[in-house]
This record gives sequence, structure tokens and C-alpha cells, in this order.
Amino acid sequence: MVTENFERGVLMNIGERIFELRKASGMSQEELAEKLGVSRQSVSKWESGNVMPDIDKAVAMCELFGVSTDYLLTGRTVEADAKTESEIEEIIIGDETAQSQENNITEEETENIEQPQKAQDEKTEKPAYFKAIAAILAIVLVFGAILPIPLGGYKKLWAMLTEDPVGYTYVLVHGMGGWGEGAGINDISPYWGSFTGSLSAYLRSLDYEVAEANVGPFSSAWDRACELYAQLNGTTVDYGAAHSKAHGHDRFGRTYTKAIVEGWGSETEGGQLRKINLVGHSFGGNTIRLLASLMEYGAKEEVKASPDDVSELFTGGKGEYINSVVTLCSPHNGSTLYYVVDHGNLVQTALGVLKIAGGVTDAIQGGLIDFQLDHFGIASGQNNTLDLLNHEFSSGTDNAFYDLSPDGALKLNEKIKTVDEVCYISYAYSTTQKSALTHNQVPILATMPVLMPLATLIGSYTDTSDSATVKIDESWLPNDGLVNVVSARCPSDETPHEYVSGEEIQRGQWYVMPTLTGDHGTVIGMNGNKQMTHDFYINLIKLVDSVERP
Repeated sequence: MVTENFERGVLMNIGERIFELRKASGMSQEELAEKLGVSRQSVSKWESGNVMPDIDKAVAMCELFGVSTDYLLTGRTVEADAKTESEIEEIIIGDETAQSQENNITEEETENIEQPQKAQDEKTEKPAYFKAIAAILAIVLVFGAILPIPLGGYKKLWAMLTEDPVGYTYVLVHGMGGWGEGAGINDISPYWGSFTGSLSAYLRSLDYEVAEANVGPFSSAWDRACELYAQLNGTTVDYGAAHSKAHGHDRFGRTYTKAIVEGWGSETEGGQLRKINLVGHSFGGNTIRLLASLMEYGAKEEVKASPDDVSELFTGGKGEYINSVVTLCSPHNGSTLYYVVDHGNLVQTALGVLKIAGGVTDAIQGGLIDFQLDHFGIASGQNNTLDLLNHEFSSGTDNAFYDLSPDGALKLNEKIKTVDEVCYISYAYSTTQKSALTHNQVPILATMPVLMPLATLIGSYTDTSDSATVKIDESWLPNDGLVNVVSARCPSDETPHEYVSGEEIQRGQWYVMPTLTGDHGTVIGMNGNKQMTHDFYINLIKLVDSVERP
């Protein structure tokens, strides 16, 4: 711990000097990176104190900023160096003068020198800085000999000192009716990026590690979380013995032979844990919240139901595998859309919105979207709206439609707890404004046409009657065309922390970003231009990456 703190302190000091020199030169991280022939991420890592620049890059920076390498590494100025050399020179000259005077003493004078004086001369103390150097060398030798033993040997110690901070993969999880890479429709219209082009491809071109999940588009948050876990690890989906029995479907689902994030949860040679950042749009936010909770706290009912072969997802104790949970337009508390389209008809409405907004009129019938409901006995060839509406799946509670209702979301939130080690960030969008004639909310002109009638309906629905489990008052009226703003901001059982630009994010609490103008599709590029979409995600990644690692 002492060595780690000392090394961290040195790196932080060097990082601060790089930052100050760059700022004084009026350069951005991108400009400095371009001049040095490195990536912007490298400069960011230097300045944050996470890694030391290579010696050739350090020398190049010194030449660029007009400072000495000694200043970059130690903070000493040229004047301080000169003073040190002057002091050393004075000491050397003083020794030579004393020696010269001693040589001129006659033999008689030498014989008269008393022996006690000789003894005192021999005991004359060395200068203080020699003592300091000797002490430092002793400490280094002792720690160098002892530390490698508990840390796993010299090889692991060297890896800890020299290994760059491991990159955390950003895992994008789509909403209800959505898809990810690997789905047939994604080649025609990518979900992430939509009309602006593949967002994942763009982020990867900037050296960010990105993966897209492809979970059941209409499955419940529980089933989707189980599928996401299997895809992350490259294994067979286990929905849990207790859950499967309660909802009348198969316990096991599809097998994924290749993990979408290699080495998730494993350690590097230097002992760094390979974590992930989860980003969920719409119902994807509910999915990743549940996954994080299960990873940390497990599911006791599943352990009890199958103690001998329970999934690792349900045993808990792995919340630290997740670095952050970021939700975008997510119905944490459900959506009143469930009420305004008369409950069960939400299935057909959602499919209609998907077809029109995605610009693919025959996506369902053509098999471009996979329902992934094999465990319910719905084969991939049955991918049409009629099959889904006539199946018991749509009338039960183990589906996305029920979880999206305020009542269903209330029950779902009872299963979800925040994890102390995880950063929580939420973004809400609003595409409505208060009507000049009534208390209702009406859509702004920039709203996608397909969402305007839904935004109007949601913006006029309230229910504060005694029979309402969840009281829907006027605070629920502002919306993004599919999700109420109040629901997208934060789960009702969490205390929202209104984020202020520049503040340091703490783990284990909900940070609510300022509400942005746009509809439900804006944040994924469906109703936004390329520059706006790309800037949003770059700024999001910078924010998440700035959070101090535990």
C-alpha cells in the first residue's frame, strides 16, 4: 500500500505538471496528442496520473514546452538546479582549501595536535543531505526486497508498476423492440446511431472498447438481464429455476459460444479488474439496473431452488465487475403510455412505432428482428405480431409490457438495489411544452411525427384516484413521446442528486443530468444530427472515465 500510494503520488504530480504546461501553451489534449503522435486517451491518462509517459514522449514534451526533463519529473526549476550545483561546488572548494592548509602545517605543529581533537574530527557528522539519501536508499532496498513476496513476486510487482490502466468496455443495451449488432435489421438501420450511422463503429475508430448486446426485444427485465449476463460471459442463458417455474417457461435458453466482452471480471497481471460500463436506452436502462443488482446481491430464491447448479449471476458478490450504469430515457418508474393505449394494445402500438420510426415496414414479417422467445415456445419463424398477441406470453407479467406499466415498474424496483461500487447516471429528454390553453403538455414541432400523438396522449393523462396504485399527477405530463420525464430521471425509491457541471461523481448514488430537449429517439441518433449525437457520447464517456477508480 505504501509503494502504491508513493507511485500514485509521483504520477499525479507529473500529470499535474503536464496539464499545467499544456494549458499554459493553449493546447487541447487532442492538439498535444497530435504533436506527440499519440492518442488523446494517452494524454488523458498522463494528466490523470494513471500512467507515466514513455521517456521519448517525456523528452518531446519538454522540448515542446521549453522546460527541462528534471522539471517535468521532479518539479525543480532551472534556478533550483543551479543553486544545488553551487552548493556542491562550495562544499568541494571548502574541502580543497582545508586540505591545502593541512598540507602546509609543519611537522612540529602536527606533533602538537592533541589526540582528542583527532578523535573529534573523525566523529564530524556528514552533511544532512547525505543522511537523507542513505535513508531513502535503505527504504528502497528494504521495500524492494520485501514487497514482491506478498504481491506475488517480482513479475507481478513490475506489472503493477508499469501496466497501463485497463480499459473498461462500454456495453450498449437497447430498449423494448430494439436490437443490437448481429440482428438482421442492424445492417439496414443500426439501433445505436440510427440515421447518423453506427455509433459503435465511430467510437471504436477513436480507440474506445464498445460492445452491443442483443437481448429479447419484448422480454421482461429479468429475462433480458439473464440473457445479457450469458452474452457477456459467452455461456448458456439460465433464467433461474424459481423464476422459470413461476412463469411457465423453460429454465435454459440460448447458448452463446463467444463472450461479447472477453475476460470480463478477470484480473490483469498487475491485479487490475476488467470491468464494464453499462449504457441502456429506454427499457435497456431497467435491464442494466437489474443486472447490476443481481451481480452484487444475487437472488436467494434461485439459490434455494437449485443449490447444486445455480447460475453465478444469482450468487451475488460480483457488483464490482460493473463500473457504471448509465440510463438514457429509461422508464425507471414505468410509462403512462401503458394506460393511454389501453393496456394490452401496447404490444401492437410498440411494434407499429418500431416499424415506422425505423423506416422498415416489413421488419417483423421478414424475420429481420428476432423475438428471442424460444424459452416460451415461440420459434424464430413465428416472428409476427399476431403470434405474439395470441400467445400467453403477452397476457402474463413476465414481459416488457407489464414491466413498463407504472404498477409493474413498482414491483420491479422492489427487486433492484443500488450497488455501492457502481456509478449511476441518468439522462432524461423532453419533447413537450405546457399548452397555452390547458394544464396539458403538447409536443414541440421538432418531435418525430410518429411520436406526436403519443406525446400528446401522455401529456394529458393523470390519475390520482384512490384506486390508482401509483398516483399520476401533473408532474408526469412532460415526456419524450414514449417515457415521462419524471420516470426517466430517477427510480422513485432513490434520492436524485442533481448533477452540477464539473463536480466529482461519487459511487452508489443517482446523478441526474439536466433534462435535454429532444424526443425518445434523439439520444440514439434517430432524430438528431451526426455531430450532436457523437458529441453527446464523447462527453458521456469523458464523464464516466473521469470518475476515480476504487
